[in-house]
Amino acid sequence: MNLSRRTIFKSGAGAAAALAVSANVPAAGALSAGTEPDYAHAPTLYLVTGGRRLSYRRVGTGRPLVLFNRFRGTLDTWDPLFIDSLAGQGFEVITFDYSGLGLSTGERSYDPPALVKDARELILGLGLKDVAIGGWSLGGIVAQIYLAMFGAEISHVVLIGTTPPGQLVKTAEQLFYDTAAKPGADLDQFTTVFFEPTDKGSREASARSFERIFSRQEDRSPDVDAQWAIAQIGTTPRNPAFPVEDILQVLKNSTVPILHLGGDHDIIFPVENWYALNGQLPTMHLITYPRAGHGPQHQYPEAAASQIGSFLKATPLA
Repeated sequence: MNLSRRTIFKSGAGAAAALAVSANVPAAGALSAGTEPDYAHAPTLYLVTGGRRLSYRRVGTGRPLVLFNRFRGTLDTWDPLFIDSLAGQGFEVITFDYSGLGLSTGERSYDPPALVKDARELILGLGLKDVAIGGWSLGGIVAQIYLAMFGAEISHVVLIGTTPPGQLVKTAEQLFYDTAAKPGADLDQFTTVFFEPTDKGSREASARSFERIFSRQEDRSPDVDAQWAIAQIGTTPRNPAFPVEDILQVLKNSTVPILHLGGDHDIIFPVENWYALNGQLPTMHLITYPRAGHGPQHQYPEAAASQIGSFLKATPLA
């Protein structure tokens, strides 16, 4: 995954033009008023744009919140209770598969500019206005770049278990790379990466979340190939993980409200790195969950959704 400044900004002012969309827009999949959100059974929809097909799902009604996914994430790695709880806050929640991954077609890549392009074309292709964006893990890096490029067009940014740009005060643990490289998904792997395996309550929350995530049997988005995925990011921790100082300067000068949700023991993107920037990020709100790991929104799905909803509803531009 090439995160150099040159890769991200080489298009300069022409980046927006390069993301022009020619799309076939299917009918909206949002629920009718009065219908309870049900992400586990939401239909998969498709947007044809740029010679590929982006798969996405949408639940709820209200202001759109578009979520960018994690490393090895697909439509079916979000916890349905978290998505339904967000929709229950009065938002239309939209998730999608990156190009070439899950149910989407096209060339697969974890280079952030390619992922930003996916998100940009989806948002434009669906005609979304007054949109908030959110990103988990790798998706949080993508969301920060999206803010830097298109900040005037988004209302809020929600980051979950991700890293700030620049030098880190605490790096990832080797345990993440060793565990994330294993193919498939089992409960032990899931707990190690996304929860706090030393805590009984966190282990129990992991088992509940795992069951919810795998409750969908039909029309599941295929797993991302583990061998390919780990080859994109490397097999050992890096410092910095997100080496683009220009993005850090954007965060230091942005007027867009930003919320970060983290666990107190995140083995890939330690939350301590956000607290090290205390006083430097004027619109940053930080929430840290106790005895939690890289997926705090799956351990505390309803609390996380409620706090995100309050942030989106009550926090104005700075």
